[in-house]
Amino acid sequence: MPRVHHYWVYILHCSDGTFYTGVTNNILRRFSEHQQGRNLGCYTFSRRPVQLVYSSHFQYILEAIASEKRIKKWSQKKKQALINDQSELLPSLSKKNFSIRVLEGRYSK
Repeated sequence: MPRVHHYWVYILHCSDGTFYTGVTNNILRRFSEHQQGRNLGCYTFSRRPVQLVYSSHFQYILEAIASEKRIKKWSQKKKQALINDQSELLPSLSKKNFSIRVLEGRYSK
């Protein structure tokens, strides 16, 4: 019988108001490592305490990594919608709203 694997993509809310997105095969251990500051070089080290605000389970590591990479590129507002289970807002938060203005012969966004 094949072994079932478990991976999680997770989002931590840091004490400075930012979000940290990661992937792990043991969410309880990894959260504890962030909270205890086990890695001096980790983004969350100086932003503790952290709060686990979102997690999603995957059976395949490549799917988990792809999800993590996608979420890391999202805006703070889009991550907040995911955390709040407001999936209906995600498409509208995906669209970039650039206004192009001409200033002294230059284009700016």
